Amino acid sequence: MPNFNHPDMYQALFSDIKTNTPIKSPVYEKSGEIAAPTPKEIRVVLRNYGKIDPENINEYISQDGYQALLTCLTSYSPEQVIQVITDSGLRGRGGAGFPAGKKWQFTKNSPGEIKFVVCNADEGDPGAFMNRRVLEDDPHAVIEGMVIAAYAIGATQGYVYCRAEYPQAVRRMNIALKQARELGLLGKNIMATGFDFDIEVRMGAGAFVCGEETALMASIEGHRGEPRPRPPFPAVSGLWGKPTNINNVETFANVPQIILKGAEWFASMGTEKSKGTKTFALAGDVNHTGLIEVPLGISLREIVYDVGGGIKNNKGFKAVQTGGPMGGCLPEDYLDTPVDYEALAAAGSIMGSGGMIVMDEDTCMVDIARFFMDFIQDESCGKCTPCRVGTHSMLEILTRICEGKGKDGDIEELEHLSKVTRINSLCGLGQGAPNPVESTLKHFREEYEAHIYEKRCPAKVCRDLVQFSIIEDDCTGCMVCARNCPVEAIEGEKKQPHSIDPEVCIKCGICYNVCLFEAVVRQSE
Repeated sequence: MPNFNHPDMYQALFSDIKTNTPIKSPVYEKSGEIAAPTPKEIRVVLRNYGKIDPENINEYISQDGYQALLTCLTSYSPEQVIQVITDSGLRGRGGAGFPAGKKWQFTKNSPGEIKFVVCNADEGDPGAFMNRRVLEDDPHAVIEGMVIAAYAIGATQGYVYCRAEYPQAVRRMNIALKQARELGLLGKNIMATGFDFDIEVRMGAGAFVCGEETALMASIEGHRGEPRPRPPFPAVSGLWGKPTNINNVETFANVPQIILKGAEWFASMGTEKSKGTKTFALAGDVNHTGLIEVPLGISLREIVYDVGGGIKNNKGFKAVQTGGPMGGCLPEDYLDTPVDYEALAAAGSIMGSGGMIVMDEDTCMVDIARFFMDFIQDESCGKCTPCRVGTHSMLEILTRICEGKGKDGDIEELEHLSKVTRINSLCGLGQGAPNPVESTLKHFREEYEAHIYEKRCPAKVCRDLVQFSIIEDDCTGCMVCARNCPVEAIEGEKKQPHSIDPEVCIKCGICYNVCLFEAVVRQSE
């Protein structure tokens, strides 16, 4: 640790580091996770991606790193820091969208000498990797945001709760914490200002429900990760019964830039009630998948077609799901919906932490609802009966429908179970579990009816409702399909038309995928 006895000496250190650390031109990955920004993007959280070595604190400092913290500790009172965050309109990026400044104020006002700051990095949505990339590529931004929050609320200890499945993120966060301590930016007497605060990384064991803040706290305390009733809220009684402020990775990563550039700068982006930018993991049937950052208020259409490059293989758009496994599926009529907290909720979906999956015309929406319900049911902690039984019952019905065993009354039963599960579940997992079912029933009810009453899958996806055959006039007898059939269901001589025995066929679809002449056709029964 430098032997500094005054904050001005840190200002001189930062200036020296900036002078002697070259600024690199961004180098973007070719893997598709993060590409060069499109004209529709504004990068705040991802501002340092490709510019800095995340394992070199000097390179973060060269990009004005820890300048915001120095400003807060030397020029702002805790109340003034909270006011800046409040005026900026920053809302929690973990999904609920609660105003960050208000949460900080609640925690500060709660009585008690011991308080905690927690960073929720337990990102568990399928296909989502926003938090992982921030922790891996800009860990000091998260640390700086956490220290600023700690100063504002009067905390002395912080925790980063990260998934064990993110070993690179955990490794780099620990390296960054060590470097920050060595420079006096973390620990005792931070920047010679008399303020003490330190951070420890705690790893989760893969339970999706630990993304819920009360379950997360139980896990940090060494208990089973199960949610508990609220109130009391964490700001009043959190870790070990002490006031605790919990925000996610993206929320904290925004804080240094808000302090440096001002509340008005941040509030100038986004909408009246949803300020700033949002990162999304854009996945599915678009040409350009990967991590993006766009101003809130941008339309779904702009994300799908301008940022995502449109639908793959020139197929038609069918739906987009926002908000992860507890989000809703929105059809083409909703493409002009602004991406903000209120608009998405009004449309029957949620913002969530930032998962966004685009689906083309070949997607079965009943199967999609079944897929997400399978994930939710598997990840339910089972503590409360509405979630434990409700998700299991809904999955059972959805599975039957996809297998062609649906019956009259199944749709009404799904609607009833959705309502009961939403109203009575203890935490956000159970309360959001019905979203995929309710949204697909609302917008794609005819697909449910086709499965149940016609025993037909319009998208030709559900295996039990599909059959494969070979068009004799198009078959050249090349034998490719026969060689690849795992159950030898395809008959025929070389250079002669082939046929598929429906009694033997297991409907795996391999013949359909390998046929070079489009002679194998897939039909819904």
